[in-house]
Amino acid sequence: MTTYRALEVTGSRQFAQSERELVAPSYGQVRVKVEYCGVCHSDVLAVEGLRADPSRPVVPGHEIVGVIDAVGEGVRAWHVGERVGIGYLGGHCGECDSCRRGDFVNCTDQPWTGTNVDGGYAEYAYARTSGLVRIPAGLSSSDAAPLLCAGITTYSALSTLDARPGSLVGIQGIGGLGHLGVQYAKALGYRVAAIARGTDKAELAARLGADEYVDSTAGDPGAALQKLGGAAAIVATAASGASMSPLAAGLAPRGRLVVVGAAADPLSITTSDLIFGTRTVTGSLTGSSIENEDSLAFATDRGVRPMNEIVPWTEAPAAYERMLAGQARFRIVLDLAA
Repeated sequence: MTTYRALEVTGSRQFAQSERELVAPSYGQVRVKVEYCGVCHSDVLAVEGLRADPSRPVVPGHEIVGVIDAVGEGVRAWHVGERVGIGYLGGHCGECDSCRRGDFVNCTDQPWTGTNVDGGYAEYAYARTSGLVRIPAGLSSSDAAPLLCAGITTYSALSTLDARPGSLVGIQGIGGLGHLGVQYAKALGYRVAAIARGTDKAELAARLGADEYVDSTAGDPGAALQKLGGAAAIVATAASGASMSPLAAGLAPRGRLVVVGAAADPLSITTSDLIFGTRTVTGSLTGSSIENEDSLAFATDRGVRPMNEIVPWTEAPAAYERMLAGQARFRIVLDLAA
C-alpha cells in the first residue's frame, strides 16, 4: 500500500473522502492501523471549523484504537503489533514548564488529536509515543475507544476527589459522559446520585449503579441533594451552564462541583453558596496517557463499559450529526476493522 483512505473536513461540516500518502512515522512517532474510532462531542472543534485555519483539511477523531504497524527512529518501548489507543492529547513534549513540573495534561506543546493534527476518521493515524495508551487484553477495541476520552474525562474528575467511600457523589447528565460517570463512581465505592431532566433515564441510571435519582425538572436539584445529605462532590457532564448552576447549593460542606461538560453559556452561582460551607467549583480536562491506562485497567477490572452504537466508518458524517443532535445512546463508534 502507498495510500490510505481518510475522511477529512474543511470549513464547517464539509466532509470529503481523500487518499493520503502512507508515509513512515517521524522520529519518536508510530503509525497505527486504526480499528475503531469513537465519535465525540469534542469533534466539533474540527468539524465546525473552530480552529485556527478551518480551510486546512484535517481528519477528525480522537478516540482511536488500533495496532502499531510501523515505528519511527528513536522509538524504544513500543513495537509493531501492539494494540494501542490514542486520545485527545496527542503526546506531551517533556520540555515545557508544565511537563518539567509533571503536569503533562497542561503541556503547552501537545498535539490535539483530530483537531490540529489528523485523527482517527481514517485507516491510519500517527502519534507521538508519549501519547500512546496500551489496551488491556480483557477489553475489546470497540469498548476501549470511547473510554479514551469520555472514560478518562469522568474517571479523572472522580479520582481527584477527597471523599470517603460511601459519600454521596452526584453525576449530572446521563449521556455519553454521565453513563460512564455513574459506573465509575459506583465502582469507586461512592453512593451515587444520578441527576437528569425528567424520569426517562431513572431506570437506566439504576441499572448503571445509581443509588439515588434526582429529576431536575421536578424542583430545585440543589435542594433535592441536600435532602439526601448533601453531595461530597458533583461531576457535571451536561453541556449546559444553566443546568449546572443550581448544583453548587447541593454540595455538602467542603464539597466540590467538578465541571467536565463544555457549555456555551456561563455558570451563575451565588457567592454565599461558596463561602458558607467552603465549597469549590473547579474544571477537569482529561488525563495523561499513563492515567488513561489506569482508567482502562480499572474499567476492565470493575466491568465499566460504554453503551455503543457501532457504524461503518464511511458513515461518519451521519454519525456526527446523530451525536450532535443528542440521539446517540450513548457513544457512536466507527468501525474500521472490517
